[in-house]
Amino acid sequence: MAERDGTHRRRRPVGLQLDSYHLDYFSTKVHFGGHVVAMYGYDEQDAYLVDTGPQGGAVSTSLAGLARARAERGPMTAKHRSFTITAPSSLTSPQDRIIPAIKTCADAFLNPPIANLGYRGIEKTARQVPKWLQRSDNPREDLPRAAALMEKAGTGGALFRNLYRDFLAESVQLIDNSHLRTGHSLYTEAATLWTQVAALVAAAGESGDAEKLVQAGSVLHELSHIEHDAMRALSRL
Repeated sequence: MAERDGTHRRRRPVGLQLDSYHLDYFSTKVHFGGHVVAMYGYDEQDAYLVDTGPQGGAVSTSLAGLARARAERGPMTAKHRSFTITAPSSLTSPQDRIIPAIKTCADAFLNPPIANLGYRGIEKTARQVPKWLQRSDNPREDLPRAAALMEKAGTGGALFRNLYRDFLAESVQLIDNSHLRTGHSLYTEAATLWTQVAALVAAAGESGDAEKLVQAGSVLHELSHIEHDAMRALSRL
């Protein structure tokens, strides 16, 4: 853990997987056991974390709440999981690490163990999203929240596609490869389409217009094919 020295700022950040339901700064209480934060210090009462949010993500929560969040059991939880990152003393060149990393990611995306992941997960969501108005007890609140997660806070949606698009763009500067350029081009397109999906989902919740969810499902169906093609190209590196 980050060590205490009488202040909340100390030495080594620690990654924690926990249930965001118990974190004090989450005003909307929804269980999600796959949430990950970086803890950089603590004092007698509070833990100091980096998470999605304002002020560069610097937030705090009570030690009691953090303990409950780390101990929670249920879907996607990993009881008390923590991890640190240590760089080896002698690093191989970025070029030697980039291609194996991209190929591993592509293989996982193209061969998901369950239908909720990878391109199959996107296709499944495309079939399910037109029903979201009926499935929610409070679509005016739930659907804009889901859209915000897609766009700004979650691993599924535009946020991570933007990150991966930019990673591929930097990789192209180091490795001149047609498959890499194809992957970058397709993920540039995908990121834009995920923003459209989020906007349609939010609008459906605010207006109650089911047709917007039908449109979102159509875009998701297209995204499943685009990202499948992107990862197929990247798997050929």
